[in-house]
Amino acid sequence: MKLELKIQLLKFCSAVFNSIFLALGLSVAGCAVWILFDGGNVLTVVSSEDLRTVGAGLLLIGGVVAVVSVVGCVGAEGHYRFLLLMYLGLLIVLVLGQLFVTLLLLITRNKIERSLDDTVDRIILHYGENSQDRLMDNVQHYGACCGRTGPADWLNNSYVQNLNLTKPDVLPCSCFGSYRPSFGSPWCSELLNFTAPLFGRGNASYDQGCKKQLSDWLRENALTIVGMDVSLMLIQVVQFVVTVHLYRAFGRKAALRRTDPLADPDHAHLDHAPEEHLDYGEQNYGYIDPDDGYIDPAHPAHYHDYPNGVDPTHLAYHHDNQNHN
Repeated sequence: MKLELKIQLLKFCSAVFNSIFLALGLSVAGCAVWILFDGGNVLTVVSSEDLRTVGAGLLLIGGVVAVVSVVGCVGAEGHYRFLLLMYLGLLIVLVLGQLFVTLLLLITRNKIERSLDDTVDRIILHYGENSQDRLMDNVQHYGACCGRTGPADWLNNSYVQNLNLTKPDVLPCSCFGSYRPSFGSPWCSELLNFTAPLFGRGNASYDQGCKKQLSDWLRENALTIVGMDVSLMLIQVVQFVVTVHLYRAFGRKAALRRTDPLADPDHAHLDHAPEEHLDYGEQNYGYIDPDDGYIDPAHPAHYHDYPNGVDPTHLAYHHDNQNHN
């Protein structure tokens, strides 16, 4: 393959994989923002240092991916071999960082799940007193569940404890399949003696706890993050190979220009330059057929001075010698 064509093909591949690389990197950064800052996400309020480390690592990886993509594109388009070397080094650092974050997430998943359980229990305990109520309502409403292990968990709520209940007769309205909430109150009940304005009217409460839904949700999100990390690493391996070939092609092109500034990179695949065409404009006098006329080796330039290229004096001399013999 011609060198210049090879370079153009490698630059195209580099641009395509860099685009995929950047898109995945931004997706990873989006996951990190969701883990760390999304107010509607239960993980945001989970008090787990491991989870925060994972989120911070993913955010850092996403930012570095954006910078590395720019370095790779500039190095490929501008034929900057130094930037390509920097790009290769950053790819290696990124892969190591992603391996660390991925392994940390997999190893500490059970620990993060226990922290999530503790967080849900804390929300249940203080439900009705803070802004995290909406998180629990969303989990119960969309998961069709009630409490962490079941409706009885709500007996641990500080407000319900003041009612001196022995059964979960008062529950958040989100624990019911259908309900008519009371104005300003998140609580509902199926019993007639618990009526408005303190309590709403609920019907068909959920019997299943939310632990399974929360565990499945955590596992699915963890697998999504791990999948994006693995895809990112695979793209980086391909990018590493393409960049190495591109670096070598740029080096070969630069070497050709140093040895011969007029060299055409398109013919760099040839071991030798094509031979020049022979100039047949002048007759090769050393190989002329004797029947075509006699040529004086001492004066070959006068060959064209006579008709048909033959000196009459030489013809006469040749004729006399034949008669004499």
